[in-house]
Amino acid sequence: MLNNKENILRLKVKIEEDIKLSEYLRCNAEFSSRFIRKAARDGRIKVNNEKVNLSYKLKDKDIIEIKIDKEEEQDIIPEKMDLEIVYEDEDIIVVNKPKGMVVHPTKRHLNGTLSNGLLYYFKEKNENSIVRLVNRLDMDTSGLILVAKNAFSHMALARDMQKNVFVKSYLAIVHGNMKDNKGVIDKPIYRVGEGTIKRVIDDRGQRSVTRFEVIERYNDANLVRLTLETGRTHQIRVHLSSIGHPIFGDALYGKEEKEYIERQALHAYKLEFPHPKSRKIIKLESDMPLDMKSLIDKLKS
Repeated sequence: MLNNKENILRLKVKIEEDIKLSEYLRCNAEFSSRFIRKAARDGRIKVNNEKVNLSYKLKDKDIIEIKIDKEEEQDIIPEKMDLEIVYEDEDIIVVNKPKGMVVHPTKRHLNGTLSNGLLYYFKEKNENSIVRLVNRLDMDTSGLILVAKNAFSHMALARDMQKNVFVKSYLAIVHGNMKDNKGVIDKPIYRVGEGTIKRVIDDRGQRSVTRFEVIERYNDANLVRLTLETGRTHQIRVHLSSIGHPIFGDALYGKEEKEYIERQALHAYKLEFPHPKSRKIIKLESDMPLDMKSLIDKLKS
């Protein structure tokens, strides 16, 4: 898989029998049907430097070229803000989101979201990108957010997120001392109704798996590392509360504790994933924020 400054993806075909272009891209290259259809409809696919349709029969050593960039717009108001950029290249950007920031505009939060800031940042750099979130965090969860700059990167990262090559790890400070130093929480999570954001453990829900490891033990509290095998809304918060160890400050699944911390003590500190083009493993981490460090100092004293 090759690319250049024009952001054109090049694939050298390796096959024993002739195969349709659409089938090769879907089965051999693992592209989504949606991405393939859109690229073909826009005329962004060539084989051996000639535009072809998806029924074209590929031969061994053919060269497929797919133009990644295209003109796009997004109904988000660009807004200048300070962003802590942890990693960036022509295909992806990773930002360390602070507590109290919504990731994407909603009816209640049209401005001040991470997406508002990213769209301004892209326009300032004269980059033809819209905000394609690969992962999301609750407003009061801090940490690493991965954003794809183009449709190909988003498709590849979304695909890889379903595999064990994609690692999302968190740090949480929880009530009580966990019995085991390591373990797995495997409980289905269910949304009770459309009128609530709260989730519950219920057999009607989707299977949800969280791995945990106790990092430090304090007086009736633990610092815990958690790694997601599935990505359900509020998964870590629901799972920890369900085993009797709610996160400090989690008003929804535990209780509000402003004397300790003014939000849930949860930080997405680590991302590990294959780059959508080069397939090189990208490993990124961010430090625990000050309010969680302050909480630990309080617990130690």
